[in-house]
Amino acid sequence: MDISDEFYSLDEAAASGTAGREPLERTTGRDFAAIEFALNWQSEHASHTDLYIANQLNLWRDYFPPELEAAVVDKPIGHSERVDFAPGQLVEPYATAQCAVIDDKRFEHRVVNGRSVEPHAGRFYPKGLIAGFRHVTSDDITPFRIGAIEGNKLTVDLNHPLATRPLTVTARILKAWKAGSQRGGTAQDVPNLIAGSGPGMQARWQDQPTGFFTADAFERTGTEPDGDFYQAPRLVDHLDRTATQQVEKLYARLLQPGIKVLDLMTSWKSHLDLARPASVTGLGMNQDELAANPALGERVVHDLNADPRLPFADNAFDAVVCTVSVEYLIHPQVVFAEVRRVLKPGGRFALVFSNRYFPPKVIRVWADAHPFERTGLVLEYFLRDGGFANLGTFSLAGLFRPEDDKYAGQTPWSDPVHAVWGDKA
Repeated sequence: MDISDEFYSLDEAAASGTAGREPLERTTGRDFAAIEFALNWQSEHASHTDLYIANQLNLWRDYFPPELEAAVVDKPIGHSERVDFAPGQLVEPYATAQCAVIDDKRFEHRVVNGRSVEPHAGRFYPKGLIAGFRHVTSDDITPFRIGAIEGNKLTVDLNHPLATRPLTVTARILKAWKAGSQRGGTAQDVPNLIAGSGPGMQARWQDQPTGFFTADAFERTGTEPDGDFYQAPRLVDHLDRTATQQVEKLYARLLQPGIKVLDLMTSWKSHLDLARPASVTGLGMNQDELAANPALGERVVHDLNADPRLPFADNAFDAVVCTVSVEYLIHPQVVFAEVRRVLKPGGRFALVFSNRYFPPKVIRVWADAHPFERTGLVLEYFLRDGGFANLGTFSLAGLFRPEDDKYAGQTPWSDPVHAVWGDKA
């Protein structure tokens, strides 16, 4: 399912980051541009779309592969063009020499937050933990992957996680403006912008289950009962306004209008206005938050960590959504099985999350994981359940945070959006 077409509107693009710039109607190759890149790829079990908004590309200095350069130079604003890449053409090709077996002693069991970092099959770690191997230095934070683990031997894979996969990039020109006099500066590597910050980490290593499910994976640092923690209503937004708008758009693309939806672990907003459901049932932890949610026709207070069973009949809903909450589940497999039970055949379960959470209540494996590994974790929930088909993932990064947002002084970037979904088989 390709959901990337014109996700970020030209009106939104024109309104952001353009003050004092002379806009162009067409790129010339000697100017600046904002370009949306949609990276589409397929793993053994899911389709993936990773969207990145490059807000300021220098079309004459930054490095573009020739195929992408031809797609964006001398093109009108709004132009969209798809480019297919063979394995190893957009990212570094797979090299057998970059995958080797080492002794566990060469992996630095560094203590972080009072815990020793341990290797687990399929997981990603900073290269600095294997300093000295293949000229890696201790300060290298580039991710590498542990493949198989056999006794005290670790398979270390330094290849890009997309090295063996065909890739499709759709480039859409959002805006362009004249370049002033340029002195100095550094060139950006466009392939690295598109695929260098995590895409590929969602998939398993050689189709082997990823070692997320360790003994302490679902422990939490906070010991306060969930009922006490959520007793006071929190009528606050858990994402910035830009990210929230993109979540609403995403649900509108993933869900059919006029259906019956269960909003799982919800609060005072359901992000479903654009999806136009016929009815929404909300299950959450706080009665006041649920009462403040105008989208809900039915409201149920229920703690899934105390009782992961859902208080609904079989085949009761056309779709179930869960927004910025899956990271708190301590019994995710039971909840996924329950969601499958209450879904009608073919019904969709869609989960959206970002990089913000309540530290005392988040599960340990989530806090320890790379953001794109978290997508792999949720995908692993689906795969372990075994009752879902048409699995897909989505990510979106690079949008501007609203200038009036309370965190605008800390970062100009909007909260990233990640999603995973599947249909009841």
